[in-house]
Amino acid sequence: MSSNSITEKEGSKDNYYVQTVNMDAPAPPAQMQPYQRTFGNPAPLGMLAYGTVFLCSSILTLASKSVGSPSLVMVFATFYGGISQTLVGMWEMFLGNTFSATVFTTYGGFNFSYGALYLPQIGLAAAYTGADGVIGQEFYNAIGIYLGIWDLITFVFLLGAIRTTAPIVATLFFTVCALTCLSANAFTGNAHLATAGGALGIIASFGAYYGALSLFWTQQTTFSFIRLPPLITAPSNV
Repeated sequence: MSSNSITEKEGSKDNYYVQTVNMDAPAPPAQMQPYQRTFGNPAPLGMLAYGTVFLCSSILTLASKSVGSPSLVMVFATFYGGISQTLVGMWEMFLGNTFSATVFTTYGGFNFSYGALYLPQIGLAAAYTGADGVIGQEFYNAIGIYLGIWDLITFVFLLGAIRTTAPIVATLFFTVCALTCLSANAFTGNAHLATAGGALGIIASFGAYYGALSLFWTQQTTFSFIRLPPLITAPSNV
């Protein structure tokens, strides 16, 4: 028999090789699957709080003659806007969203301070009240400065939000316009400026509502014909 035939038989024998398993060998250690933590999106809560406080304040500005006391603004600004937006800002910071954290925390402080304007315990209005019980023009000048500073801060936020979404840009833009009118009204007492500020504030609040609902109405919560597109203003590579 030739050597070639022997090689062929050995090769065919290798094709039927069966690997044996040592039953006494220890089992390989089990691989632990990494835990995947899921975080919610706190931005809709912050934007709803922003829009609600601004909507309430703007409506009361337009209906100032029929609503004597602005105490309702204090309730919304302090117990909804202030607390909610401050918490949202802290959560956004934890998630690594520096811009959102800065905006929401800043407006949380704004709502706390705005609500404090109407607290009698703070005594801000009493400090500017004369002996005749009438609030002097110095109080309204101080309010004008207060609103002007927040107007400047909002404009800074507007410049930093141009590449986000159209509702956010529109909200901040109309907020700047509204605060400008309200600040000028505090200095001049022009009723038309107060009306314009209230109307622009309502527009800004609806922009905030749109931005919140575009993130809140998702595929897991509602139907596709109800969901709103986010309307991104610029591609990520610009």
